[in-house]
Amino acid sequence: MSDQIFTFAALGLYFAAMLLIGYIAFRRTADHEDYMLGGRNLPPWVAALSAGASDMSGWLVMGLPGAIYVSGLIEAWIAIGLTIGAYLNWLIVAPRLRAYTQVSRNSITVPSFFENRLRDTTRLLRILSGVVILVFFTLYISSGMVAGGVFFESSFNGDYLTGMLLVTGVTLAYTLFGGFLGASFTDVVQGLMMVIALIVIPIAAVIAVGGFGEMGTVLDDAAPGHLSLLGGTALTGGTVLAIVSSLAWGLGYFGQPHIIVRFMALRSPQQAKSARRIGISWMVVSLAGAVFSGLVGVAYVAKSGFDLSNPETVVLMMSQTLLHPFVAGLVLAAVLAAIMSTISSQLIVSSSALVEDLYRVLRKDPPESKRLVLMGRIAVLLVAVVAAVLAISPNETILELVSFAWAGFGAAFGPIILLSLFWRKLTNWGALAGMFVGAATVFIWKALNTGLYELLPAFVLAFVAAVVVSLFTYKHDDEIQQEFTDTGTMVALPQPRAVGDTP
Repeated sequence: MSDQIFTFAALGLYFAAMLLIGYIAFRRTADHEDYMLGGRNLPPWVAALSAGASDMSGWLVMGLPGAIYVSGLIEAWIAIGLTIGAYLNWLIVAPRLRAYTQVSRNSITVPSFFENRLRDTTRLLRILSGVVILVFFTLYISSGMVAGGVFFESSFNGDYLTGMLLVTGVTLAYTLFGGFLGASFTDVVQGLMMVIALIVIPIAAVIAVGGFGEMGTVLDDAAPGHLSLLGGTALTGGTVLAIVSSLAWGLGYFGQPHIIVRFMALRSPQQAKSARRIGISWMVVSLAGAVFSGLVGVAYVAKSGFDLSNPETVVLMMSQTLLHPFVAGLVLAAVLAAIMSTISSQLIVSSSALVEDLYRVLRKDPPESKRLVLMGRIAVLLVAVVAAVLAISPNETILELVSFAWAGFGAAFGPIILLSLFWRKLTNWGALAGMFVGAATVFIWKALNTGLYELLPAFVLAFVAAVVVSLFTYKHDDEIQQEFTDTGTMVALPQPRAVGDTP
């Protein structure tokens, strides 16, 4: 019982800190743009850590270590693909998207950017984008809630439903009132907690099994082939398909609204460079720690004889058995951080889809800003309730839920983001065709169960559809062309000097 007191004290401290940050953000949220985009005033380090924390979710500390624990380093190709995709996203998308969303009528959501950039007077593009966001984010948010329930079930032998509702309730509270700023600043704390936990736990586990040499010996005996990137087999067609599918995860980055909205919130396009360095450094260390945790977990379980019923809880198990109860509580809080940071970011984007991209489109007279903030908070509550209902009885693993939603966004939005930023001839009809083909292909390919990750064929087909339809429907527009040119000019401007810099 005394051990549990330490653990609950650490968790209580974490929950209190998140609610405090949410309250502070609430005091700084004055209008609708503040609630949805933080007034475009995020410092690079906040944008970088917030993007990373909202990106990784419970997948980082539960899904990925569990996959490595079961299958070995062949699952690390996902981490490799994600790192490459994230780097390219920061390098080519971040600065231009930050500039373009400001130049093109100060767009504050991804759907509004598509509509403004392509001058879609039909409003269909914005509506379809909003529907795509709601469908896939409801599934994505539900995966986070499932992770919260599994966390409490595994860590405290508690009730799955109680744990899921507790995690949902606290996350909902600071997101509901703090908005984008609340989600972003809690993400910074959560991102730091995650990376520290993924450094401490594998180191402690290596020491416990007797060092790296002993770890390798036990791994060879308990799970031959786990240390091979090919899964310990010859290079077969199935192995190649698995590697290609894993690498394809990187394509998803270009279309994730909860990540690229951080690019839109930067203070300037030039700050994307320093944010990229911080974000990718955080990501490399975190992913390496998650992969290593899965590997050393195999050796630790084999030596200790621990009965691990759910591989996705290997990090939770090692933290509880290797660390002081209070430190273990902080590690458990870091796992919660991974889960909650993503849920909060996705709730904000879902709220913007409902209010900014559906409610305001269908309502002819524009409501005042304070009413929009209220509507945004109601939308957060509605999406959370639907996602919680879906999470009550989950039928898939956390990784399966995340991979489907990731593919949905990557295929529906990724090609359109890239083409809208770098191709002058994209049209609203081309974007509609690409978005529809991408989303539909994800559902169809998933049902076919071919063994190839649905994101790859869906991304390619969406890209082709958008280009072909645009070539048939393109009409020159001087205003669109001028915005494209102005965006390039804005991106090319030198980094503004900080206050106090000498000329």
